[in-house]
Amino acid sequence: MRLRMRTRVRVRVRTVAVGLVATGAAVWTVLWGGGGVSGADAEAALWVNPESSAARQAVEWRRTGRTADALLMERISTRPQAEWLVGSEPRAVVEARTTAAAREGRTAVLVAYYIPYRDCGSYSGGGAWSATGYRRWVDEFAAGLGERGAYVIVEPDAVAHSVDGCGRVVPEERYALLAYAVDRFKRQPNTRVYLDAGNPAWHPDTSRLIAPLKQSGIARADGFALNVSNFRTDADSSAYGDKLSAALGGKHFVIDSSRNGNGPWTGTDSWCNPPGRALGVAPTTVTGAPLIDAYLWVKRPGESDGTCGGGPAAGQWWPSYALGLARNARD
Repeated sequence: MRLRMRTRVRVRVRTVAVGLVATGAAVWTVLWGGGGVSGADAEAALWVNPESSAARQAVEWRRTGRTADALLMERISTRPQAEWLVGSEPRAVVEARTTAAAREGRTAVLVAYYIPYRDCGSYSGGGAWSATGYRRWVDEFAAGLGERGAYVIVEPDAVAHSVDGCGRVVPEERYALLAYAVDRFKRQPNTRVYLDAGNPAWHPDTSRLIAPLKQSGIARADGFALNVSNFRTDADSSAYGDKLSAALGGKHFVIDSSRNGNGPWTGTDSWCNPPGRALGVAPTTVTGAPLIDAYLWVKRPGESDGTCGGGPAAGQWWPSYALGLARNARD
């Protein structure tokens, strides 16, 4: 049986008001000031949601006297993380997040995650019921963007799953839907669009992805996304991205560095809530690499990959796992 090298997490929208961001810059500097990529760079460009589960957890632990744990949790809560759009009505959430980011002079990171037969029916299965429904959903998402800036990651796993051969998915039909999403999002004047391309361990032979990515609209996208919700190192992802880019006419890419600080787990189910992992490089648009547009925390650290490794359902907040990621983090 093939070892599954990808993971997905359904992320639900939460609306918990937390008064934490005012101290975010100070905490950021204390915890991450010695790193090669400064937190200040990331803070200047990307939006931090003050209503995250990590922010709420930090406040709760401070209230109950767990000050040391609260400080560790702030390694997550004070950093920009993606908003996953997984429900049937994305417009209001997209508009709210991009408006909040614009008000602070920053840019929101969003994930479009509603393709039919999402996650090939696994832990985060779901999505639109039809191609028509998906196109309508994409139109609503795009309308929520308006002219405000955003990074949009298009459908994690969708291309890589299709290359694998996923049940009821007809690859050509899926690629056409992905191309529709890329084109529609790019019609918004300040939106940067990155089509997901899996991770280095899923399809080590990059040639398998070239034609599917082209059919899915990569030529009109700003680039592709790598390592979303996975644990491959930045070095591995960068080398893999360079190979893909060379075959795609020099396309740029972004890397999800949210949980790859200790690299991949070598045990069973290495893609799903593996133990001993760590936060990676803080999100930033200052990468020092000409083809890498950003390191992003696309996967929100501390949200479960699924009911594996002792975790709760996909997308559910798991504070003990989050705490481990933060505790293991290195500058």
